[in-house]
Amino acid sequence: MRVEIIESILNVMNYLRLSPSRVNDFSNCPLLYKYRIIDQLPEAPSLDAERGTLVHTVLHDLFESPAPLRNVKTATDLLPSRWQEQLRSKPELASMITNEKEWLDRANSLLSTYFELENPTLFEPTHRELHLEQNLTENVYLHGYVDRLDIAPTGEVRIIDYKTGRSPKPGWEDKALFQLRVYALLYWKEHNVVPRLLQLIYLGDTSVLRNSPTEQELIATEKNLMKIADSINHAIETDTWLPRKSKLCDWCSFKSICPAHN
Repeated sequence: MRVEIIESILNVMNYLRLSPSRVNDFSNCPLLYKYRIIDQLPEAPSLDAERGTLVHTVLHDLFESPAPLRNVKTATDLLPSRWQEQLRSKPELASMITNEKEWLDRANSLLSTYFELENPTLFEPTHRELHLEQNLTENVYLHGYVDRLDIAPTGEVRIIDYKTGRSPKPGWEDKALFQLRVYALLYWKEHNVVPRLLQLIYLGDTSVLRNSPTEQELIATEKNLMKIADSINHAIETDTWLPRKSKLCDWCSFKSICPAHN
């Protein structure tokens, strides 16, 4: 039975689907990747992730308003209805949140921080939640969703991602930028334009991480992705998924069943 499962996976994995989040899963812990992608084990919702989803939704919908109305009040007014929509899609969240007012106050605080870092009345976003995709090889498919992509009248491209957490500690900036470099790679391969600016907006501590990628960096990113794809395929073929202990284990949904902790 196990062989049949592996063969079924391999048939699908002949068209291996990669995204920044899945690559990070495997890089952080191959066994986490197996639990999530291969076994598709259920996970309890993460309140931090759900708060991030809520804030992202409001910032996305904020740009539906005319430029003069893109302000804190409009964002605050959007929050309750977007929260109710999220509750309807995941009713289990209601029982996880003991104080809804504190929950919404925290989301409001993150939204207010956004307006300290950007003035959304001064520009029109070209794309929101843009899906980028590309076949890196005949059997490796790469894709991702960009929070926002702006194209200036002069043609320069800016890729923006909102983060509701805190900015990385010194020395970890390159790891944090990996996701946006993947998006930049996808955009470059499709449009033959290297984005001028990558921008991570951290609402958790009012900071912005900026980077101007080069062709050489994007080529290196692609090579790194291919190495990871080879490692994933090898893990599938050999059914070898080694756990990798780190501080991230404390937030892992599968810690109770992980052999590294049992």
